[in-house]
Amino acid sequence: MATSTPAPFGNFDTVQAALDVRDDLAAPVADALKNWDARDAAEAVLYVDTDPEKADTAVFAEAYDVPLDASANCVVVAAKRGGETTLAACLVLAGGRVDVNSTVRKHLGARKASFAPMDVAVTESGMEYGGITPVGLPTSWPLLIDAAVVDTPYVLIGSGRRRGKLIVPGRALAQLPGAEVLQGLAG
Repeated sequence: MATSTPAPFGNFDTVQAALDVRDDLAAPVADALKNWDARDAAEAVLYVDTDPEKADTAVFAEAYDVPLDASANCVVVAAKRGGETTLAACLVLAGGRVDVNSTVRKHLGARKASFAPMDVAVTESGMEYGGITPVGLPTSWPLLIDAAVVDTPYVLIGSGRRRGKLIVPGRALAQLPGAEVLQGLAG
């Protein structure tokens, strides 16, 4: 049985170790946590139960008293070069914007990069729109993480579903499969 744990920030009624509530997570997220080679990192991940109607960043931050500099957004990018499309995920603090046209495009060696269409992001990630998280993404995807995210003691990210979020030590995110920490990813 899951027990309640205090959250490092915010105002949540239910806070539990994510490994204890895998049934509340999207399947790829639950599998990734269960099989994460960095056991200490996986065990440090918390799950907070939240209202899916309040999942959007600004609304969520206000409703649950979460500072934007402790929240990160994960976006899926489609990078194209020579008829090939590569999907990648980018994670930046909620107050920043992913520099898709310069930093991401150049890092991926693409001719063109843009946000992936919602249906592609949802289908390929196996997660709900508004809940996409770096935990559990396809391991073939590059995962670009802004250095400021890794430097944040604890970061709130999606759970793979609109209901609920994960709170993760920032440094643990750098241990995810395919993770690359970049300076200046947020423009």
